[in-house]
Amino acid sequence: MKIGIAGTGRMGTAIAQRLLEMGHQVRVWNRTADNAHEARESGAEWTPTLGELVNDSEVVITFLFDNAAVERVYLGSDALLTGSVEGRLFIDMSTVTPGTHARIAPALASRNAGFIECPVSGSISTARSGALVGFAGREAREFALAQPLLGQLCRRVERVGPLGAGARMKLAANLLLVVFWQALGESLLLVDASASDAARAVDLLADSNIGAAILRTRGPEIVAAMNGGASGAAAFDVDTMRKDLRYMAEEADAGGSSLPLANRTLECFDRASREGGGDVDGVAYPAYWIARQKAAAEDKPPACHGVLMSWR
Repeated sequence: MKIGIAGTGRMGTAIAQRLLEMGHQVRVWNRTADNAHEARESGAEWTPTLGELVNDSEVVITFLFDNAAVERVYLGSDALLTGSVEGRLFIDMSTVTPGTHARIAPALASRNAGFIECPVSGSISTARSGALVGFAGREAREFALAQPLLGQLCRRVERVGPLGAGARMKLAANLLLVVFWQALGESLLLVDASASDAARAVDLLADSNIGAAILRTRGPEIVAAMNGGASGAAAFDVDTMRKDLRYMAEEADAGGSSLPLANRTLECFDRASREGGGDVDGVAYPAYWIARQKAAAEDKPPACHGVLMSWR
């Protein structure tokens, strides 16, 4: 198929590479051309405008940062709708609030274009191997159109309800993950594992009742961070998690409820961001948080990942 991808961050690029390996023709667009370098090196063709991306594609996948970026790419003055959208299928995989998709879907429907939301859960490696988990929101007809392609990207993809349900399910999945990183930091602080004991502590926790698969799949990276090593390029950093936590709080508030645990986690992440930790990846966050706690107790700046970070 001819597939266009708007948004070539690390996940968008991994999806482009997966689709290229599956034999599709892939074109990419990104607001910053330099950020599409890796996708282009892998064989994707660069398209300078969103309108051209639509015209040259049968399906367009968008993987963007937030509500504003999604609305801008779909509904802005130089957006996807400037192309010949009629008869094409659009799939948004961004982590956004349901209201964003509710504003986009009618604009595409009025032009006889299909639209489905399918945010995904997974890492760069699972995107490359086609092992993501997809949360599709739309009516059954649209889901049926998108399912064969989504099946090449996901080990499991399900229609979880009408438009909006997919966005809510993704926020729910991310709530568990984001709170987990904070909880893991507190757990490892509680056992007071030294750097040499970090691997053993993580292994024991992975084998306990919590049984979190991420402790096994990302365990080496967590331990490396505990031992002062770099975690590599961030895939899900503190500032991105803060964005998602705010969206969760907004959705709960709109429904007349609250998320006290998520809100308290947001306070911790907001503080980390204010003090220079906004780009810390989730796997490195427990080590980062423990270092700051110990520095506060000793009343001196901690050395974390080779960078001195002030606490006061």
